[in-house]
Amino acid sequence: MVGRTLRIETAPPAGEDAILVGTLESLKSAGFDPGPTLPEDAFRLRTISRAGVRYTLITGATPRGALYGAFAYLRKIALAERLATLDEQQAPYTPVRWVNEWNNLDGSIERGYGGRSIFFENNAVRADLTRASEYARLLASLGIGACAVNNVNANPRVLTAAFIPELARIADAFRPWGVRMALAVDFGSPQSVGGLDTYDPLDPRVAAWWKSAVDDLYRAIPDLAGFVLKADSEGRVGPSTYGRTHADAANVVARALAPHGGLLFYRGFVYDHHMDWRNPKNDRARAAYDNFKPLDGKFDANVIIQIKNGPIDFQVREPASPLFAALEHTNQAIELQITQEYFGQARHLVYLAPYWKNTLDFDMRAGGAKTPVKALVAGKVFHRPIGAFVGVSNVGLDDNWTGNQFSQANLYAFGRLAWNPDLTSRQIADEWTRLTFGSNPGLVETVTGMMLESWRMYENYTGPLGLQTLTEITGTHFGPAVEASERNGWGQWHNADEHGVGMDRTVATGTGYAGQYPPEVARVYESAASTPDDLLLFFHHVPYSYRLHDGKTVIQYIYDSHYEGAETAASFVRRWKSVEPFIDNARFAEVLAQLEFQAGHAQEWRDSVVSWFLKTSSIADAQGRAGHYPGRVEAESMQLEGYTPQPAVPWETASGGMAVACPAEHCAATYPFTGVPGWYTIRVRYFDLPLGVAHFRLLVGPQVVAEWDADDHLPARKIDGSSSTRRVFSGIALRPGDRIRIEGTPGGRDPAAFDYIELEALPQ
Repeated sequence: MVGRTLRIETAPPAGEDAILVGTLESLKSAGFDPGPTLPEDAFRLRTISRAGVRYTLITGATPRGALYGAFAYLRKIALAERLATLDEQQAPYTPVRWVNEWNNLDGSIERGYGGRSIFFENNAVRADLTRASEYARLLASLGIGACAVNNVNANPRVLTAAFIPELARIADAFRPWGVRMALAVDFGSPQSVGGLDTYDPLDPRVAAWWKSAVDDLYRAIPDLAGFVLKADSEGRVGPSTYGRTHADAANVVARALAPHGGLLFYRGFVYDHHMDWRNPKNDRARAAYDNFKPLDGKFDANVIIQIKNGPIDFQVREPASPLFAALEHTNQAIELQITQEYFGQARHLVYLAPYWKNTLDFDMRAGGAKTPVKALVAGKVFHRPIGAFVGVSNVGLDDNWTGNQFSQANLYAFGRLAWNPDLTSRQIADEWTRLTFGSNPGLVETVTGMMLESWRMYENYTGPLGLQTLTEITGTHFGPAVEASERNGWGQWHNADEHGVGMDRTVATGTGYAGQYPPEVARVYESAASTPDDLLLFFHHVPYSYRLHDGKTVIQYIYDSHYEGAETAASFVRRWKSVEPFIDNARFAEVLAQLEFQAGHAQEWRDSVVSWFLKTSSIADAQGRAGHYPGRVEAESMQLEGYTPQPAVPWETASGGMAVACPAEHCAATYPFTGVPGWYTIRVRYFDLPLGVAHFRLLVGPQVVAEWDADDHLPARKIDGSSSTRRVFSGIALRPGDRIRIEGTPGGRDPAAFDYIELEALPQ
């Protein structure tokens, strides 16, 4: 980093400048004053002079604290910070900072977008755990102390005698970096693994089985951090089978862990996904509070309730979960999702620090005092002994861990906020940009600007005003599907119809969810007039003509925000191109391709959501954009050879509700150009299914202008908004009479489907 190779020695050299890394005890025994006692995991950085020799002291209360200090010092070097007069001390905001990896034993990762598992393959632990060791180093650089390596929807095999020695190898790979391994366990394991006829948490045989199983595990992995447990949710077995409580379930496992110092993270994500959506009082948002508030104070001291940032499921904007303020006598953790399940799945640039800060800094007014969520989580308000941050990371074998460069920023941001949630989103974005791409001022300004705008941009073209992400929640969680979260057990989330939109969660007339907050906050959310516009439709059902605080109607805001969001996404492509001189070729090209896809997908989101609300509300866009697409030629209106029209499901995900697909070996669609002669951009909107590789050609007259394979890896299953993508070809000369032709050749089960072409004249 500084062009010098340092000598590594076990004792300070006489008369030479040196960097000394060690614990308080080791530095004191070497004759240096390390300063006062430090909390666990804390570190101190000091530069001192002695007889003309300069020493940099990197000191921790423990070896792990010293390691965290070393990484902090390296970060300062990389950021070109002043080191000559260094004198600072840092301690983590919460004592416990974990990541959860939803890895399956077969090597797949649920909601993982960075490739295959770094831990498992073919139902065994990988033979080569080099990447696991490298990941532990990455986590240590961020101050993360533990990693749960398997899916919360746990395979019971992880607790079998044959599998435990395999897991011990992962713990061995983590240990040099001060990272402890944790496991997700299945609540039914006493029956499925232990052979009992029950998993009733109050049965003494079940308690004895958990104790024996945990003792065996700690003999193999003595520094195991603990367990993560998901029960009675989304099909997982739980205590309700026996009429027991979540406290009963958590405590029977926690008591087996306690003698070993192990923690149990019990997920607060408990709800009935088979609830009767026709009952207007049913509300998934209520579930966490309803399940856990009555049990406050009944959990053992080593149990931590792991609470998602919002009450639904990592949606683009949710209010902070009221459970943070409700649990006064129970340890809690905030669960933040680093992997972008509902945020474009590593195909969209969405920097999540502002989203997380929105929750962490929110004042719950618990007890009528200033109580930001971060303080509640850390136990600084009700003085609970353990507070924790948990991030669902889901890294994979891809070179950049997360699926794209900017998703790495979210992993970095989680680590920095878990250590110090008072950092600003801008500070973290600035650090990450400089560490990742360099410190050129124009580069830093451009990239950090894009990052800081990205959450609002994504919200604008997906689901604003508290609509939540209007995505396909029962399938891919990727593309638009406005009604997917309605009329099923998974949710009744926005309740939109021809009269109005929004969920009534008030106490007076709705589900009563607003009343779960402390009184000062509940009063704000109970009234539509006082509810912030960004959450209006989360709490209130209003007519489309309802006016926001700036006077704009709800329906016009829906139209405007979607067009604004898509325009911002298009601007990201131009802004990224401006920093090309400062980025290496490989990463520049990788990010450019990602942003070009995002710009196209943002347009798909815009058109889908706007079309749905235009049709449902029957209220025109005051700007005249919705339903009007100049230069667009629908595929089904072209002269078709072999192609057959096919409705999209849901209808709004294809322009005009229709696409064309090729059931033959080769198909074509032709459009006779009748416009003004000139230079044009031609956009081709098509569908790329991961069932094969179709081939397309674009011709103007007899000339082949472009050809490409539909070989992207989209999380798609059918012709809809998840498989919708586009290619853009600029600088195409067109004259009246030219025949624009799309030729498609299916590959495998990909039918070479396409939606439309769009022509835009370039400035003369």
